[in-house]
Amino acid sequence: MSFVMQPSIQPYLRVVGSEAGSGFRADMHAALGAARRSISPKYFYDARGSQLFDAICELVEYYPTRTELGLLRTHAGEIAALAGPQAEVVEFGAGSLRKVRLLLDALDRPAGYVPIDISGEHLAQAAQQLRGDYPGLAVQPVVADYTQPLQLPAGPHKTGMRLGFFPGSTIGNFDPEQALRFLRMAARVLRGGALLLGADLVKDPAVLHAAYNDGAGVTAAFNLNLLARANRELGMDFDLDGFAHGAFYNSPRRRIEMHLVSRRAQRVQLDGQAYLFEEGETLHTENSHKFSVDSLRALAVEAGFTPGPVWTDPNRLFSLHWLASPA
Repeated sequence: MSFVMQPSIQPYLRVVGSEAGSGFRADMHAALGAARRSISPKYFYDARGSQLFDAICELVEYYPTRTELGLLRTHAGEIAALAGPQAEVVEFGAGSLRKVRLLLDALDRPAGYVPIDISGEHLAQAAQQLRGDYPGLAVQPVVADYTQPLQLPAGPHKTGMRLGFFPGSTIGNFDPEQALRFLRMAARVLRGGALLLGADLVKDPAVLHAAYNDGAGVTAAFNLNLLARANRELGMDFDLDGFAHGAFYNSPRRRIEMHLVSRRAQRVQLDGQAYLFEEGETLHTENSHKFSVDSLRALAVEAGFTPGPVWTDPNRLFSLHWLASPA
């Protein structure tokens, strides 16, 4: 593999108004004031939360990461052939940048890489390491909330297609309407290119339960870190020992739901305003929807993509989809 040589660039581009902190306080007030309390999972991902999620991905119970990595290793050549030479890779929710290395190693002279993530500190560290490992690759990190309208920076002068990369079944964290809105945005910014998307598949609920309730308690720490972050950044007074991690499979909705469950009646405050939790009341922190191959492809068509090849593992735990964007 070789790269298109590019000049050095700034550590990262912060999209003004897109960082998590700009909406965290307002969203927390809205969540605590609602009859059914729920907050976006994007607030998991401060530096500590991103580290904990990386640890989750190494757990024996958590099959999605190793299964998706296996699919990428097996089919990287096919994906590279579809992408063609000098592709620019745009990764939504880049995290630790582990999976994209398999793509970069397989692609023919990739022209650039744009990782987009909401956690600037974590992204900057990962991007710096990637630059050291791929010195000829133009790496332009963007700190942004990719669930909002997004404008990408200008790419390298000479490129092939713009290839979006959205692994980890993060698409499952969205409600159906949000997923459709994200895919429509991706089709717009990738116009004439394609999106490589990972999607977790419907399976035995026992397998799903174990993946989100690991024996080491890492997922519980990841969930509770949202409250610790609210204490640090918003001056709140959540008692972390007063809440428990809860995750279960909602079969009719084909999704894992993750909650923080109040262990007792208690009060928390934000900006001098008190919010009461009854014993057993929850703050809903994440959904993780599961798909069939056909349901994901139908959603992509509705968003304007043309579905292409689909790759799954022998046990049909996980899927990778090639979705072509209209010109």
